[in-house]
Amino acid sequence: MRKYTPKNDVQNKSYFSDRFYVAPQTPKKEASEDEIYSKDIEALTNKFEISESYIEIDELVIYIKNEDNVDVLTFLKEELEYEMLMEMSAIDYIAQRGGFEIFYEMLSLTKRKRMRVKTFIRQKQPIESVYSVFKMANWAEREMYDMYGVKVVNHPNMKRILMPDDWYDYPLRKTYPLHGDETAQWYEVDKIFGKEAREEIGPEIRDGANVDRYDTERFSRLGHEVPYGTDITDGKEPEHTPLGYQEEGGVRIIKKLHEDDSVTLEERR
Repeated sequence: MRKYTPKNDVQNKSYFSDRFYVAPQTPKKEASEDEIYSKDIEALTNKFEISESYIEIDELVIYIKNEDNVDVLTFLKEELEYEMLMEMSAIDYIAQRGGFEIFYEMLSLTKRKRMRVKTFIRQKQPIESVYSVFKMANWAEREMYDMYGVKVVNHPNMKRILMPDDWYDYPLRKTYPLHGDETAQWYEVDKIFGKEAREEIGPEIRDGANVDRYDTERFSRLGHEVPYGTDITDGKEPEHTPLGYQEEGGVRIIKKLHEDDSVTLEERR
């Protein structure tokens, strides 16, 4: 059995060092500053508990209790003329708050206004499906489960939508490694060829920036093109296709760059 690497501290590690210490915030305004939003808030607070509301980038944002999500969206659709659910998903706050923030992006074509409805659930807490109110929630809720592991109850077909049914873990959680874990590296090898072929084939290269100039097909590669089927059994580049960084003849007013003149920086300047 392969060695398991603990991933509990992944969120505490930064892949880059040039991040903002404090994330920049957009200015927020009182909902009462907009006549339409002011009336919407008044109607909502008469029926539901709204813990917070404000206008951000000309859009009303409200926070509701998670058990009210279906009733609030129904009220918005039937009473306040927010006819469309444009988007919905989750945000991973497991490390900071122990759960997920769920948001629903609403659009009123009649009023030409947008409203973002937010709520919070604990990590393993389920949330009610809004499929009965907006049919577009069908795939969006499946994706939310597939990518974040958020359980949605009373959904007509709650199963993965992008990843295979037997995939381990949830790829958009912040604890999930950018290049996948051990399971991801061996998934296709195990499925297609079987585990007995691991030593012969090797793990899958999950680095999206990796470019193998000597792969099987030999199509376009970094810096040059090689005709299909070119023989490279000796592991060497054909003499008629040297590595280059520009098309033949170069580009006007741009100095032609040669491989010997290039330098790889070890760190940013």
